[in-house]
Amino acid sequence: MRIAIAGAGNVGRAIARELLENGHQVLLIDRDPKALKMDSVPTAEWLLADACEITSLDLAKLDGCQVLVAATGDDKVNLVASLLGKTEYGVPRVVARVNHPKNEWMFDSSWGVDVAVSTPRIISALVEEAVSVGDVVRLFSFRKGEANLVEITLPDNAKCCGKTVGEIELPQDSSLAAIVRDGRVIAPQEHDLLSAGDELLFVESAKAEGQLKACFIGV
Repeated sequence: MRIAIAGAGNVGRAIARELLENGHQVLLIDRDPKALKMDSVPTAEWLLADACEITSLDLAKLDGCQVLVAATGDDKVNLVASLLGKTEYGVPRVVARVNHPKNEWMFDSSWGVDVAVSTPRIISALVEEAVSVGDVVRLFSFRKGEANLVEITLPDNAKCCGKTVGEIELPQDSSLAAIVRDGRVIAPQEHDLLSAGDELLFVESAKAEGQLKACFIGV
């Protein structure tokens, strides 16, 4: 895939390196000449330009990109770049960095954002996931589809323990994506038995969260 990254700071360059290692074509865009540290990511394309201006995005050939990552340290810039990428160039997938949690509510489809990444929210979710047993912990939100990635760690008294996956009737709009057991990730099959300590990962709608807990843990 060809991927454009708006913002060539530490975050943008780190993302670029990962994507290049995975075989993608990457273009880094930044309006600050000091940010164009080309030696740090020599296999990327570089463009000195303002990602909030149409003329700059024309130069970037954004209409030929499958993904736009708005990764600057300024939420206003990330929102404008996301909106232009989606509405003017039809980029199929737009991922935007949220720098300040108070702005998170704006990073949705109305601004062209398919996935919003908020570092404080991710860190707090990982902390909750590490210490919570028997609760539904939201790890990540997919804004475009209004879906969430959530986790439940089964306690000893979970009502589903000893049952197979096939015996559990999942709530509507939810899907069991994986079972993490003893450090191994298991693709769930109907005959798999559920045990205390299993970490269950679900993709579900927000309205299904309460039903998941009742279904697997009990009231």
